[in-house]
Amino acid sequence: MSVTNVAAPMTDAELDQLSINTIRTLSIDAVERAKSGHPGTPMALAPLVYTIWNRAMRFDPDDPIWPNRDRFVLSNGHASMLLWSMLHLTETKAVNADYERLGQPSVSLDDIRRFRQIGSKAPGHPEYHWVSGVETTTGPLGQGAATSVGMAIAEKWLADRYNRPGFAIFDYNIYVVCGDGCLMEGVTSEAASLAGHLGLDNLCWVYDNNHITIEGQTSLAFTEDVATRFLAYGWNVLRVGDANDLDRIQQALGVFRETKGRPTLIILDSHIGYGAPHKHDTAGAHGEPLGAEEVRFAKRSYGWPEDAQFLVPDGVREHFAAGIGARGATARNRWTALLTSYAAKYPDLANEIDQMQRRDLPAGWDRDLPVFPADAKGIAGRDASGKVLNVLAQSIPWFLGGSADLGPSNKTTLTYKGAGSFQAGNPSGKMLHFGIREHAMGTIVNGLSLSKLRAFGATFFIFSDYARPAMRLSALMELPTIFVFTHDAMGDGEDGPTHQPVEHLASLRAMPGLVTLRPGDANEVVEAYRYVMQLHHQPAVLALSRQPLPTLDRHAYASAAGVARGAYVLADPPGGNPKVILIASGSELSLAVEAHGKLLAEGIRARVVSMPSWEIFDRQTQEYRDSVLPPAVKARVAVEQASTFGWERYVGSAGRVIGMHTFGASAPLKALQEKFGFEPDRVVASAKELLGKQ
Repeated sequence: MSVTNVAAPMTDAELDQLSINTIRTLSIDAVERAKSGHPGTPMALAPLVYTIWNRAMRFDPDDPIWPNRDRFVLSNGHASMLLWSMLHLTETKAVNADYERLGQPSVSLDDIRRFRQIGSKAPGHPEYHWVSGVETTTGPLGQGAATSVGMAIAEKWLADRYNRPGFAIFDYNIYVVCGDGCLMEGVTSEAASLAGHLGLDNLCWVYDNNHITIEGQTSLAFTEDVATRFLAYGWNVLRVGDANDLDRIQQALGVFRETKGRPTLIILDSHIGYGAPHKHDTAGAHGEPLGAEEVRFAKRSYGWPEDAQFLVPDGVREHFAAGIGARGATARNRWTALLTSYAAKYPDLANEIDQMQRRDLPAGWDRDLPVFPADAKGIAGRDASGKVLNVLAQSIPWFLGGSADLGPSNKTTLTYKGAGSFQAGNPSGKMLHFGIREHAMGTIVNGLSLSKLRAFGATFFIFSDYARPAMRLSALMELPTIFVFTHDAMGDGEDGPTHQPVEHLASLRAMPGLVTLRPGDANEVVEAYRYVMQLHHQPAVLALSRQPLPTLDRHAYASAAGVARGAYVLADPPGGNPKVILIASGSELSLAVEAHGKLLAEGIRARVVSMPSWEIFDRQTQEYRDSVLPPAVKARVAVEQASTFGWERYVGSAGRVIGMHTFGASAPLKALQEKFGFEPDRVVASAKELLGKQ
């Protein structure tokens, strides 16, 4: 029907088509005005997204963060105008960082007019922390789909812990739209394999099978049988042959909701372009505006006024209000009433749900954290971490996580009675087994965190390379995820340079919003966790040693509580007033302490600064930072078994860094320390040379 005939009463089918074409034309106009973006996919997938939102999803536009809402993930995030159109047309309301409902639109029509411009709530790709109604940041292909597996695991865990007979507090589904690029990226293979193993029947991926990528036809590089691949993963696979057939799409979504014990993949055959096969099918496929002639042609094919821009015809918003708006409000009101009754019967569980949603922690959550006695032989950072993790998992009901098949080595195994392993038949388990899938592990931890669980993932520090894309998105989304990386330097000795991280600390320290901590003894490990658990909007990395580190006598040295300030004065000469400062992190802290003793024995006034976290230290007041690193003391030696890159900011041009300038080698740890100069005498010699130069 023509949009110019809207004065006449419309059938439901006509309203459906009018709404779909509104999504399409908003996308066309936004991309055209921005001179940037991807109009083709939104044009082709408008019927799919319309059907998911207005016919299937339980989502209340007035309260887009109510805990039992269905989740929608646009993994092919370049098609973001699909999402901005939906959030605008459904009149989804904004929520701030304190989880307060603001009443104003999440995405206004003016935002859409300013698509991809500074300050607009319609950015180039979905951004979780920026626009209400976005469930996860997407853009790097595959990340959204893989993150959805974490969301699905979270729902299973939440339902098992909190649901009671007659009280289905958590029973939501996760709908994901993904494309050829998502399925080509390896992270989705990892995540889909695990989702099939876990039987996540609350998860539905819709694959936009349009045969087009930036370089041309997918036949250039992607000819695998996707259906057979996902059947092999243990998924239920459906096919819809026409992306414009709303009833067939709705039927497939219904089959998903009835399928038990398997996630669902719906293969949707579509054509990039206007939504019907013709000579212009590839228009807008490559991130370019259509151009004036193509815009007029597209609008003409929709029966749309060719010169109208950003038109939302009468009846469209009302149609969404009568669909997802009414259905979502009813579902949310029923759930709110159910939760009220639940709280009367199960007050402790209801309180947990409330605390979790606000990212608070239970009272006394850190009461039982260990305190390690002084011990010259010491304990490895990973072992101290394992003890802390077992306390946290018992003290915080919604704290869970696991390792990429390295639990016994990372010491992330939860050994207390009742911890259990999360499996299809045991969704109450607190231990997650990611398999050898670091990339998917990172995305899944993000999905768990987006679901308000406190989650950690673990592997060797060297393999943080594989998890890095998800870690970056975690920082971008401001999620309090935790990454536990062990074997943080050359302590893995004989395994050689493939297992010895060198540049990794510098790399992660360079990532905005990420807190990296490299604790120097067991009590610093405890304090690192104490700090990290109280973060609300920042992810954190703990880089931990494989080998035992001496546990310092805190009666002789400063309290490990100084970790909370990023760096602190661990040891000073009598009366203070140091002439040289030794700065260290991790396994090199005890080395600096030993060098400090030798310098004092020779009458050299040395200070030891423990610096487990640059990021935390840099946020302290200038007064505090100057008290730790007095500007007048130019003789400074930093020591760390990692790249020296960046240390000049703390040692200055007159200082020295003892670190790594090459990759490591395969040999016992002591031989490596000798070869690369990580010995007290070298620190002493460096300090003397600096003082001599002065």
